[in-house]
Amino acid sequence: MIKLIASDVDGTLVKDSSPLIYKEIPEAIIKLKKEKKIQFTVASGRSYHSIWNMFRAVEDEIAYIAENGAQIVYQGKTVFLKEMNRKDAEDIVKMYRQYANQCECIVSTPDGTLMETDNREFIELIRNGYRNKFEIVDDVLATELPIIKVSIYQKEGIRQLGEEVLIPAFEDRVKGTMAGEQWVDFMDKSVDKGDALRFLQNYLGVTREETMAFGDNNNDIGMLQAAEESYAVENARDIVKASAKHICPSYQEKGVYQIISKLL
Repeated sequence: MIKLIASDVDGTLVKDSSPLIYKEIPEAIIKLKKEKKIQFTVASGRSYHSIWNMFRAVEDEIAYIAENGAQIVYQGKTVFLKEMNRKDAEDIVKMYRQYANQCECIVSTPDGTLMETDNREFIELIRNGYRNKFEIVDDVLATELPIIKVSIYQKEGIRQLGEEVLIPAFEDRVKGTMAGEQWVDFMDKSVDKGDALRFLQNYLGVTREETMAFGDNNNDIGMLQAAEESYAVENARDIVKASAKHICPSYQEKGVYQIISKLL
């Protein structure tokens, strides 16, 4: 019997950078909780405040795995937080600055994200696309808050730069992963959606066999492996499909909803 469902957001539930979730999902989350005692969890590379804004209609009904697993929030309380090594974060930002003419960067803290940019299009993407809590500063490394993730963005697509240059440059020091086609995320080496899901399973007293998960990209593979009933959406990358037990329709066809509605 399923007791816990975890789903990625961008590329799995909705198109990348969508500000809203379609209405059937909040309705299903409420029914799953009240009728079947099933806990729904959003597991995203997004920051907590971005996810909260997206799911505020059911904010008290869900758990949040944010920043690819670096932060877990349940019932309004952060129950897990993994800070990056400061030197690692500094070196990644310094490397990003070599590509600042073609890329953007955000630094995530438990209280929101920091950006050192005047790119209005990117600012609007973070404000209105991701609906994130952010602050524009002169130097993202001047913060005294814990840094839990550094993300580098390229509008035209960052996969080649990410997989061939950025991720290999730090592979011995941090966890680097593609988070969609436009983002590369860096966290502490121990951070993974799969480990975060296992933490939540232990926290809630749920087993792997009682867990269902949905994903589409590289950063979802660990989470899919932590769930007995794992689904890659049809639009997922082949490596993700190979890691899942099942394939379900794409986000365009509301594939996650098609599967979870069967539990009702």
